[in-house]
Amino acid sequence: MGVVTATAEMTAAEFLALGLTERPSVRQELINGEVVVSEATLKHNRSQTSIVGTLWQWTHATPERGQAGVPLDVYLDERNVHVPDVVWYRHGRVPPIDDPPPYPVPDLAVEVRSPSTWRYDIGVKKANYERYGVAELWLVDTAADVLLVFRRSQPKAPTFDVSRELTADDTLTSPLLPGFELPASRVFGDA
Repeated sequence: MGVVTATAEMTAAEFLALGLTERPSVRQELINGEVVVSEATLKHNRSQTSIVGTLWQWTHATPERGQAGVPLDVYLDERNVHVPDVVWYRHGRVPPIDDPPPYPVPDLAVEVRSPSTWRYDIGVKKANYERYGVAELWLVDTAADVLLVFRRSQPKAPTFDVSRELTADDTLTSPLLPGFELPASRVFGDA
C-alpha cells in the first residue's frame, strides 16, 4: 500500500475526532492539514521493535529514566498530529497512563523509514519536531542501513545543531539516555 492523503485539509481537532483506525497495521497522521495513511513493512517493524525493546530495558534498569513507547498521536499544532514510531519521555514528563490522546511532544522521537512516507519523515516532520522542541530525533533509513541522529547541543538550543550518521558498524548512544547503547546493526536487522 502506498501513501494516501486526504483531498481536503482538516484540523487537528477534526482528525482526532476520527478515532483510531480499525486496521492496526495502518497508521494515520495529520501532516500540514492532510491525513496521511501508511502501512509498515516487516523490516520497519523489526527496526522499531529493536529500538523500543532496548529503550524499554534501559528505562526499567534504573528508576527515574522516563518511559518509552510505540506510536502515539502527538499533537504539535492545529495542522499536525504526528505518530512517531517510537517515543521516549524523560522522568517528570511522562504522560499519565490514563490520559487520552493526543499526547505532548516527546523528548525523543524515532521515525523508521516506510517507503511511502520517508519524504515526510526527512522533510516536514523533521522540521516540525525541531520547531516544537523535540530534544532528539532518530531517523532510521532501512533502505540504506543508515541511522540519522539530530539533537540539540543544549536544552535551550533553538535547532538541531548536532547531527550524526551511523552505519551498522556504529553504536547508538545519546546524552539524553546515559548508559544507553544499541548496536546499529541490530536496528538494521543484521545481528
